[in-house]
Order: sequence, then structure tokens, then C-alpha cells
Amino acid sequence: MGNLPLILKLFRRTAGINRKRMVMTVAAIAWGTLSIVLLLSFGEGLKRNLSKGSRGLGEGIIVIWPGATSKAFAGFPQGRNLRFLPEDADLLEANIPELELTSAEMRRWGNTVTYERVTLTKPVVGVEPAYGELRNQIPQTGGRFINDRDEELKRRVVFLGNDLKDELFSDKDAIGETIFINQVPFTVVGVMQKKIQMGTYGGPDANNAVVPLSTFRALFGRRYVSDLVVRAANPEVNEAVKKRLYEILGAKYRFDPTDERALAMWDTVESQKITANIGIGIEIFLGIIGALTLLIGGIGVANIMYAVVKHRTKEIGVQMALGARRSYVIGPLVVESLSLTAMGGAIGISVGVGLVQLLAFVQSKANSDALEFMGAPTFSFAVALTTVSLLGTIGFLAGFFPSRRAVTIQPAAALRYE
Repeated sequence: MGNLPLILKLFRRTAGINRKRMVMTVAAIAWGTLSIVLLLSFGEGLKRNLSKGSRGLGEGIIVIWPGATSKAFAGFPQGRNLRFLPEDADLLEANIPELELTSAEMRRWGNTVTYERVTLTKPVVGVEPAYGELRNQIPQTGGRFINDRDEELKRRVVFLGNDLKDELFSDKDAIGETIFINQVPFTVVGVMQKKIQMGTYGGPDANNAVVPLSTFRALFGRRYVSDLVVRAANPEVNEAVKKRLYEILGAKYRFDPTDERALAMWDTVESQKITANIGIGIEIFLGIIGALTLLIGGIGVANIMYAVVKHRTKEIGVQMALGARRSYVIGPLVVESLSLTAMGGAIGISVGVGLVQLLAFVQSKANSDALEFMGAPTFSFAVALTTVSLLGTIGFLAGFFPSRRAVTIQPAAALRYE
């Protein structure tokens, strides 16, 4: 540390050499930094949007469909088609303490949904109150989801997907209005907040009309549910929960609990991990491209420093002949290299952050599904740390190798150099 003031003094004295070349090198570093900032920011935005979209279906949930047995069991032949009843949701909740929420679900396509002169053909879904939280169906301000009283009293109330609401009501407020589902009046009690939903098993939630399960059964005379949706309090126990699902439902419906074809399951924890890994992979790929672009600027810095070493050969020889420490020779060259990299990096980061904010603003105002899927570019702490780390590494190496060459020059040979 005691040599630092002298190193800085030597750097200031020699910084005027190769001024034009330095400007071009700073520009190259700035361009490389800008590239990596933009690429990593787009990768971060896409990664976050993929993660958000994967949670649109529901976070940590398991969806269970009845299948067909592939093994004979307890006197029953293989090939039996299974069907669930609404009370199976309560059975699972009572026998699996790890479960936090459960809901049975019934679904029917091809229903007429009418408001005034607008008539549409849409899916209608009958669910229990926990379904809203399970499936991430959050009501807009002023509305609500199906509640326990709706289910208990078989109320004719409906919760609309946001796209369905827009088709029926346009800009008009839908809460409290009456619509007709297959000519039966229903009161709108809520509208779903817009969400990104990458996964679906019955069409996008934004397109559905959701009613109480008890009302659905009374309206359509259905006995068997389409599927069951459950969620454990801790997603880490999902594997154990799935094993228990086979055991409990197997005991009721008389199938082998090891018969994997008896039930079809979608564990969203597994799919969300895959999506997260895809997002990380995309971000790493974009980061490598940006790093290679930045490396080109680093090569420019190294070339500058090699030229500086060549230009100062006699001077270095005199310094070495007079007994100068290696740090007096290496220090100014490394500081010069880091300074060039820092100047270019500061310019590139400043311009990059400004462009990221501008692009994020444009994306928020544009009505484009493609831009919405890509997500807003995000300059995060991880992006900043990666960029600064790359700049520091490239700057140090670009100065270290030329300076190492400088201190290996024999003083006598350096003094004879032309």
C-alpha cells in the first residue's frame, strides 16, 4: 500500500501517451460492457417472467386425474376406469396432515354465456373456495372469489376470467351484474386479475367462468369430478404426499398403490424447477455471448499495454538498472489497464442501464403478447456483480501480462533497444 501514491504518480505522468488509441480502446470496452449489460438484463427479465408464468397455474400444487388400472388387485381385474367423487378432496385432507388446501374440480365445455346482446361459448368450472388460492386466481379490486357461503347455499354466483369479462363487458364494471349461463342467471362477484399462465390443463383461466361446485352439480346434474387439486404446506414433501395419495385413493377405489397408471398427476414443483433451470440456462448463454464481446475490448486493452511496454522499453531498462522494484514497473501498467477498463465500463454500464429502463418502459406501454412473454429487461444486482467482475478480471489480465513481460527485460538489452 505504501507504493500506491508513487504508482499513481507514474500512471498520471505516462497517461498522455497513445491518447487516440486509448480513446478507441475505451470505446471498445464501453461497447462490450453495453452488450453484456443488455444481454444479461434481457436474460434476467426472461428468467423472472418464465418463473412468474410457471407459477400462474398455481404454486406447489398437485393436480390428480383418475386413470385406469394396469394391475389386477384384490380380486378386481386390470383395465378398470376410475372416477372421483367430490368428497374425495375432504378424504385426502383428513388423512394427509401435510396437505394445506384441497379442492375438487368439475369442468364443462360448450356453455353459452350471455350478457345483454353478447353471447359466447365458454368453459364453466365448478370448484370449492380453496381453488382460488390453489390456482392463483386473485380477484381484482372490488370483487371476490367463491366463498364457503356460496358453496353451502348453492348460490348462483360467478367469478369471471379477465379475458371473458372483457369480451362480455368491455370497459364496463362487471361486479354485481347479472349474466346468463345456459339461460340461468348468475351474479358476477369477482373478476380475475390478469396473470401470465404458461401451464394449463383445461384452457387459460382468463377464459373461464367459475361457479361454486355445489351449484355446478345442481345445474348440470354431474356426480363425478374432473380432477382434484391439492397443495402441501411445504412443497418439499410433495414426493411423500404423492405416495400417500396413491395409498389413500387406492384403499378407497381398490387399486394397487404401486399402480402408477391408476392416477395421473401433475406436480408443478417439478415443472417449476425445470422452467427455472431453462431460465438460468438462457441467462448463462446470453452472458457468454456478452462476455465474448467484452473480451474483444479486453484484447484491445492488452494490445495498448503491449504497445506501451514497447514504447517505454528504454525507460523501463533505466528503471531496472537503477534498482527499481518490480512493483514500480508493474503497478503503473496495471493501474493504466484497470483505468481504461473502468472508464469504458462506466460508460457502458451507464448507457446500458438507461437503455434497459427505456426498453422496460416501452414494454410496459406496448400491447404485445410477444413482449409480455419476454418480460421487462431487468438490471439486477446479479447482473451488476457479473459485469463488474468481468471488467475487473479483463482489466487486470490485460495489464498484468504486458507488465510481466516488461520486468523480464534485461536492463542492458533495454538500453540498446531502438
